[in-house]
Amino acid sequence: MKLITRSAFDALRLNDQHEYDTDASGDTQIVRIYRDGQLIAKKKTQKKSVRYFGVAGYEKYLTDREA
Repeated sequence: MKLITRSAFDALRLNDQHEYDTDASGDTQIVRIYRDGQLIAKKKTQKKSVRYFGVAGYEKYLTDREA
């Protein structure tokens, strides 16, 4: 996984074809985005630090609008 921008993460999260879940433990929160059961991106929030990660080739999921 590599670092991605917040806008790219939000575009993945708001896509109706993707599912996401959240997990919180102490002061760490993780949001994972899945497409067809595969993890494609995640957001890790720890205290005041926020990092966005995407799999290699995540860009194809930004514009993928298949039915």
